[in-house]
Formats: sequence, C-alpha cells, structure tokens
Amino acid sequence: MRLSQMALRNLGRNRRRTFLAALSVGIAMLIVMFLDGFIGGFVGNMVGNYTKNDVGDVNVTTATYRERERFMPVAEYIKDSGAVAETIRSLPALKGKVATVAERIRFGVILSSGSLSKAALCVAGDPETERKLLMLDRSIRAGGSYLSAPGDAIIGAGLAKDLGLAVGDTLKVVTEKADYGLGFKRFRVSGVFATNVNSLDGNLFQVSLADARELLGMEGGATQILVMLKDNRDAGKAATLVSAALAGAGRQDLSTIPWTRSGAFADMLQLLSKLYGWIYAIIAFLGAFVIANVMMMVVLERKKEIGMLKAMGMPRRDILVLFLLEGSMLGVAGSAAGVALGLVLCGVFSIVGMDFSSAMASFSWPMDNIVYTTVNPLNAFLLFLLGIAVAVVISYLPSRRAASMDPIEAIRSA
Repeated sequence: MRLSQMALRNLGRNRRRTFLAALSVGIAMLIVMFLDGFIGGFVGNMVGNYTKNDVGDVNVTTATYRERERFMPVAEYIKDSGAVAETIRSLPALKGKVATVAERIRFGVILSSGSLSKAALCVAGDPETERKLLMLDRSIRAGGSYLSAPGDAIIGAGLAKDLGLAVGDTLKVVTEKADYGLGFKRFRVSGVFATNVNSLDGNLFQVSLADARELLGMEGGATQILVMLKDNRDAGKAATLVSAALAGAGRQDLSTIPWTRSGAFADMLQLLSKLYGWIYAIIAFLGAFVIANVMMMVVLERKKEIGMLKAMGMPRRDILVLFLLEGSMLGVAGSAAGVALGLVLCGVFSIVGMDFSSAMASFSWPMDNIVYTTVNPLNAFLLFLLGIAVAVVISYLPSRRAASMDPIEAIRSA
C-alpha cells in the first residue's frame, strides 16, 4: 500500500506529462476498441453475406447429400423438409435467436430457347424468403419483375443474352429428377437481373420452391435447410442443438453443421479474425511506447531521489515495483478511458451503422452494404487488460534501470 501511495504521489508531480502519457495510451486503446467493433461488424457482414447466399449459419442436409455435395445430387434430398424446418423453428433453446429458416434446392440444369442451349445453376426457394437472402430482386432490370406467379423465373443478364431471351419469353428447362428420370418444364421469364458479377449473371437462374419440386419430382422436399441466426457467432451451439433435436425426432439421416465447417472461405474468415488480434496488440504497444519515454525521463530526473532511497535501505525489489506501479497506473488510466470511449462509439454505430452503399455504387452484388459495429463487453475487458499488460511490459526496462542504480553514483551524478 505504501508503494502504491508513493507511485500515485509521484505521478502528480508533473501532471501535464502524466496526462499526455495516459492520453497516448487512451488514444491507442480507443483505436483498438473501435477497430475491434468495426472489424467484428465487417467480418460479421462478410459472414452474413456468405451464409445467406450459400450455406446459412447452420446448414442441414441428408448425410448422403453431404458426402457428394459438390455434385448437388437431387436424389439425396430431405424428405418432408417442411416438418424439419418447423422442428427447428419451434426449438425452445433457439427462441429469439433464429432470424429465418429457409428450405432451398440447388441443382444443375440445361436451359434452352429455340436452337440455343446452355448449362446453368438453379436456386429455388420460397420467393419471399429469398428476397431477404439472395436479394436478386434488387438487381432486376427495368421492365421485369420478381417471382410473383407459378411458372415464373428470373435469369441472369448473361444467360438472357446467350439464349436470346427477354422478359415475357418462354424458357425450357431440362434436368435429372430425384428418381433419376428426365425432368422437363417451361418457365416464363418474369425478370432479368444484372449484378455485374459474371458468376451470377452468366450462370444463375431462380424459380420458386414449388416449381422446382414439380420439375424434380421432389414432393414436399428440399436439398438443404438454411438456418439464419440473429448472431452468427452462435452457429456452433445452434448446430449442436438442431442436430440433437432432429435426432430426437427420428431424423438420424440428417447432417447438421455450422457455417464455420462449410469450407475454405469459412476457414479464411476465421483466420482473418485471429490475425486482427495481433494487429490490436501492435497498436497497443505503439501507443504505450510513450510510457517508456516518460518513465526513462522520470528515472533520469530522479536519480538523486533513487540514490537516497537506496541509501536509506529501500530494497532493490521495492524500487523496481515502485516504478512499475507508476507505469501501470498510467496504463490503467489510459486504457480505462480509451476502452470506455471506444465502447460508447461502438454502441452508437451498432445502432446507426455505417453505410458503404456509395462506395459500392458500381458493384451490384446482392449483399448488405451497411456495417454495424459489434459491442462485446468481454472483448472490452480483455482489451483493457491488454492495455495494462503492455504498459507493465513497456515500463519494465526503465524500472529495472532505476532499481539497478548504485546509490552513491546516483547521488553524485544528480
């Protein structure tokens, strides 16, 4: 306690210098805290756009479909997928955590118009649900409309050009059915979407779930069920709960995985999150270097005092602790202020968001362009501890120098 009181009193000797040192740490921690919230929101936005277009936060398929997923085998579909989706929606443990449960079918087809034909990918789902997920309705060209009636289809601008199709024309579709027979159906082109992304515009078309079931002979089924959560960080726990519930309902034939196990892109996103942690530490060290400078100046200015304290019998360990306490107190004050202010800023932008629509004006990929920062009290506490730890490490060398001074030499040179 005596050393703590001495350290606090020493910091009050030059309040301006103490304030500037704490301010430097505070600014660094403010930047780190806001970056943590922004990057968390940005990565969350990337995850959200990836999962809604592809696998969902939690993905449910049959086990046999999962084994051959890249081939999109429609024969291995989820029978009575509506009942499976309802089981997931009604899970008490997920109440308030689930945003959407969507049945979806993805399958390859041959599209033809007149003498022209082309291979394409069809994505089928409930039209109103897919408005929130695929969001292709936002990219439909003037004169067209979204799926509004049975037999409607929307196709990419590249496909429409290659097949010579326009709104109102008839599109013929041939594919393999769930019973391995040949499926054939005519669709009316209700809209042409242009996202300026070749992989979408040149290869994708969308129909309703009911039309796809009729085409594929897949009555009441779907190849996958996507569970979209309000917070994708809950995906692991949610997948475990869904898997247990489906097994309890007698659906051991189904495979349930979180988005984090869905492939290389998911692995890359998780790796990015880990790399950002190292960036935070580097920024914190840069801000805390001011403490090292301040502490070194303090040691040089107080040589005589250090010499007298040692001559009076203060142990070397106490001298070391005294100066470490001074540096630590600077770290505590700066970190507390910076993290608190950063938490407030993250809270504000978690509500109002940051709109990047203007920056993405020339890019029509169907995605959400508003990034909402994350607010994570646990991360805030960990970053506060990081600020203190960095201050202690930075203060060690000046403190060690003070503790190792020879008392006679220190008094003479002062």
